[in-house]
Amino acid sequence: MQSTAHDVRYEADERPPLPLTVGLGLQYTVVALAAVVLTPVILISIAGGGEAYLTWAVFGALMVSGVATIVQAVRIGRLGAGYILVMGSTTAFLPMSVAALTEGGPGMLATLIVMSSLVQFVLGARMAALRRVFTPTVAGTVLMLIPVSLAPIVFNKLTDVPAGAPDAAAPVTALVTLAAIVLVALRLSGAWRVWAPAIGLAAGGLAGLAFGIYDLDRVAAAPWIGLPDFTAYPGLDLSFGATFWALLPGFLIVTLVGAMDTLGDAIAIQRASWRKPRAIDFRSIQGAINADGLGNLLSGIGGTVPNTTYGSSVAITELTGVGARSVGVCVGILFIALAFLPKAVTVIVAMPGPVAGAYVAVIVALLFVFGVKILTNDGLDYRKSLIVGFSFWVGLSFQFDLVYPELLSGPWGELLGHGMTAGGITVIVLSGFLDLTAARPRRLRTALSTDALSEIDAFLCDFASRLRYDDPTTARLRAVAEETVHTLLGEDPQPEPRELLLVARADGPSADLEFIAGGTDVNLEDQLAMLSEGVTEIPNEAETPLRLLRHYASSVRHQQYHGTEIVTIRVEPRLPG
Repeated sequence: MQSTAHDVRYEADERPPLPLTVGLGLQYTVVALAAVVLTPVILISIAGGGEAYLTWAVFGALMVSGVATIVQAVRIGRLGAGYILVMGSTTAFLPMSVAALTEGGPGMLATLIVMSSLVQFVLGARMAALRRVFTPTVAGTVLMLIPVSLAPIVFNKLTDVPAGAPDAAAPVTALVTLAAIVLVALRLSGAWRVWAPAIGLAAGGLAGLAFGIYDLDRVAAAPWIGLPDFTAYPGLDLSFGATFWALLPGFLIVTLVGAMDTLGDAIAIQRASWRKPRAIDFRSIQGAINADGLGNLLSGIGGTVPNTTYGSSVAITELTGVGARSVGVCVGILFIALAFLPKAVTVIVAMPGPVAGAYVAVIVALLFVFGVKILTNDGLDYRKSLIVGFSFWVGLSFQFDLVYPELLSGPWGELLGHGMTAGGITVIVLSGFLDLTAARPRRLRTALSTDALSEIDAFLCDFASRLRYDDPTTARLRAVAEETVHTLLGEDPQPEPRELLLVARADGPSADLEFIAGGTDVNLEDQLAMLSEGVTEIPNEAETPLRLLRHYASSVRHQQYHGTEIVTIRVEPRLPG
């Protein structure tokens, strides 16, 4: 794990001044509001839904997005990441949702969303068992593919101006927005850097107003305060007819892909929210996926469209240097308040297309870089490099119909037409193939105690003998196991004995050991980083196993889940001299 400090002004558990919190909350809300509102508008208008249902769906989308965003920030039990992860409507479900509305109506759509949301709760609960599927390689690749999937929307927005607008309106408005954001962020620091996105939006809005492309009539016609028609609530269709079962697989697949997106966002927001790099907290990722499932469950029950985490949260946190949870709570409150303020919503939605496109262009550029950071932090050997490169190429090709478009029609075309979907499936399949074709691992199940050290030692000696490791490598394997067990046990005895599963795998001349045990609150990666930096909070008697572990192991990775922790250690042969 790298020890380079990150440029963060306010960490996740710090509290910035109230004006700054509200200002940043407004920025997050501004950039997400159009997506939250326009997704149900597009869906219902394409499917031919009524105005009453449209008003209800927009109201529900804002309410659910607000509640889910607050849950993500405050982390209630096992729900929520504990970071700024803005939740909002997702376009990934649009093809299946249109079919559900046209063939079964709003009630069937609501039921399909509820059923698919249950998959996310299963993923959140069983993430430790699925760790070889949801890996940093998968997360980084999917995060890099998000800008690819959003590219058509961004470029369409850059030219989206009313008919009859001056030719210079779109490029000038977009350039003014880009220049304001980028130049302020690059050359200024402190509070000015925090306000760079807001300055860019304000500058772009004024430029659009000067060209006459800001829709003032739409804003004037909207009421100040309003409620939806509650008779438009669709309820749930529990008939479970043939149409429901035909559409359910598509909803489940897109839900799985959305979980990969949430996984990438949850990893990236952790990287962006602390000054000093920390080991990835997989309990936070489980909470993010559970909160994502809660958002979809509420969306289905509430009769609106599915939602998901917005990757723009990561990029704005990186751009502003503020990762405080209070900002996420503020965003959620603003979403809920805006559900009752149609005119305020219209002020944001009426922003010229080139302004929104330029803003999102900056956001997605930073998302791509975050994906690269996740991959490099995890380590890229030639196998992972091939998987990432090929999967990214597949996602790019399918996104822009560059590979046999005539063969992709119907449901397959709708599914694989999204670059994130095609590339995400590819990286999972290839990573799974690499795992399945690796050398067969050997396993030992025993108790996590000093009494089991002799059994563990005999197991590793047999493992090394079968692979014909030399004596120095065998000695390092045995030493690593002993120090890992001592470190996992800690100084305070546990009230109940914990079970230990030791998995040993060979990777050429190297060996990978996995120690899987019950969960604790201490992370080995963070302890080793503290030791490297000379931090004295670690008791002296606890330093010896850590120093020996760092000496014998080539790498140490500690994944902590709810109820389970997994320490993965790599031991490589020492080169002579």
